Amino acid sequence: MNLKSLFAKPFASYIYNQIRKGTETAVSDQENILKSLMKTGTNTEFGKEHGFENIKTYDDYKKTVPIRDYEQLKPYIQKIKEGKHNVLWKGQPIYFAKTSGTTSGVKYIPITKDSIPNHINTARNALLCYMAMSGNYGFADGKLIFLSGSPELERVGGIPTGRLSGIVNHHVPRYLRTNQMPSYETNCIDDWETKLEKIVDETINQDMSLISGIPPWMQMYFDRLTEKTGKKIKDIFPNFSVMVQGGVNFEPYKARLLDSIGKPVDTIELFPASEGFFAFQDNYKEQGLLLNTNSGIYFEFIPANEIFNDNPTRLSLKDVKVNENYALIINNNAGLWSYNIGDTVKFTSTNPYRLIVSGRTKHFISAFGEHVISEEVEYALLKAANEEGIKIIEFTVAPLINNGVGKSFHEWFIEFENMPHKMQSFTEKVDQNLRNKNVYYDDLIAGNILDRLQITTIRKNGFIDYMKSIGKLGGQNKVPRLSNDRKLADELKPFIA
Repeated sequence: MNLKSLFAKPFASYIYNQIRKGTETAVSDQENILKSLMKTGTNTEFGKEHGFENIKTYDDYKKTVPIRDYEQLKPYIQKIKEGKHNVLWKGQPIYFAKTSGTTSGVKYIPITKDSIPNHINTARNALLCYMAMSGNYGFADGKLIFLSGSPELERVGGIPTGRLSGIVNHHVPRYLRTNQMPSYETNCIDDWETKLEKIVDETINQDMSLISGIPPWMQMYFDRLTEKTGKKIKDIFPNFSVMVQGGVNFEPYKARLLDSIGKPVDTIELFPASEGFFAFQDNYKEQGLLLNTNSGIYFEFIPANEIFNDNPTRLSLKDVKVNENYALIINNNAGLWSYNIGDTVKFTSTNPYRLIVSGRTKHFISAFGEHVISEEVEYALLKAANEEGIKIIEFTVAPLINNGVGKSFHEWFIEFENMPHKMQSFTEKVDQNLRNKNVYYDDLIAGNILDRLQITTIRKNGFIDYMKSIGKLGGQNKVPRLSNDRKLADELKPFIA
């Protein structure tokens, strides 16, 4: 055990105990955060427009501050870009996190001096909790990949601007810099395939102990390493013991990733976004991510089926229930007020408050009134795949509406690692699993309104080639699980097996 792992031990124990204590005060911490946000927000342009000085309770707040998405926040962002101060938060942001929106084009999310610790400290806390629980301190002595977007920043309205992962790269603690891979120069490469080749070249002979990224990126990285060496990852990196992932649900990728590695490794799941670091897996042995209840964010929850209502039910943390789908709404110390981040969550526990990310508010199929969500299609496919020993590389689902010729149905586009022996039997299993999970879909099938789902096979590397064709290969880009139209389905036609 060298100095890094030696010093990590008492610090990990301290942080772990602090987080455990925090689970007992989650509701009161949330109430205090709202008061603190109101106090600072009162002197901002947004706060004056919405009468923050008269708000005393969360009920008061709900009456005066409506739910917003980025389009509705955009006029305030524009004022910040024009150089105005005290618009959404005191002063000006220290960064804009630049991210792609599905409806808004490029989005500029403010990060302030007050909010940056949320992004940095939460990632640190996740690793320290893992250390304290597992006793694995040794990985801190090896090489670590924290793959990021380019750390090179441009200026927008005088404010440093770039991808969140690139911004965070500037805040990696100095004591980890000597362990961090890949090099700064490689991280600055924009073209994903060129960058991947450089990462492989730089790491293939290193003592990698921790690898982090979104699952599709890690799979591409592992595949390229194996192509070059003919070896499993465990034989290339014998001390690799921790995999950290976030951005998408891990389960659809888990079996293939672990097969590529060739041995069990511990996994830590995170829930970060440009708008904030919301939750992390504090117990690597249990499902569910601990909500970050004392880190500058006040959370609101809307029943997912009400998110598009004019006056949806808005709940504070103390009112949530397990196994209910909620749209996640945030208020934070970067000046995002009742902001709909577009994710849905489901609590697995309220003591402590742990959740899973169940989908996206805009990623669903309800072309026929079935309102199928990401969690349901992932469950339906993975249950059938696990039963038959099938590994899935990637998939997406879209409705096919037949006008006058046959019945309509859901079309599943799937890239298989290994094909089912009997596709018809496999398709029927997936369909029945979805019927068991979604009563509306079941009613439409039983009522002879919808036909059973159909599977269209995507050729090997088809999804990678598709993402490359639209300029979204690598980084934090991912394929939507669900679409309520045929746009993505039509774009996938050239990649069908």
